[in-house]
Amino acid sequence: MPSQRMIRVNELLKREIAELLERIDFDISGCLVSVREVDVSPDLRHAKVHISVLGGNDELNKKIIRFMRSERIHLQKKIARDIVLKYTPVLEFSCDQKIALGDKVLAILDELETEGEI
Repeated sequence: MPSQRMIRVNELLKREIAELLERIDFDISGCLVSVREVDVSPDLRHAKVHISVLGGNDELNKKIIRFMRSERIHLQKKIARDIVLKYTPVLEFSCDQKIALGDKVLAILDELETEGEI
């Protein structure tokens, strides 16, 4: 179980990265990019950022992750300027599919429910 300090650092980085993402123009319409979760290593040197893309397909997810990886150094510099930590963590981006899988499960349940009514 993570310590209270690690939980606070995770949430702080999550909010900061989310604010930075609001200012980035992805040049993509019809989808929403959000920060789902941030996991910082205990030594504060690495952080896994889980990105969620709503309204997109697998190709769009890959495109956004490639873009985020290309902007990684720029984002790290802004984080280092805004947040005082012993080390600025190296960001690693991944696409989180939990929300998409949850939507799929809900769609299946709705389908089963309508079939049961017939």
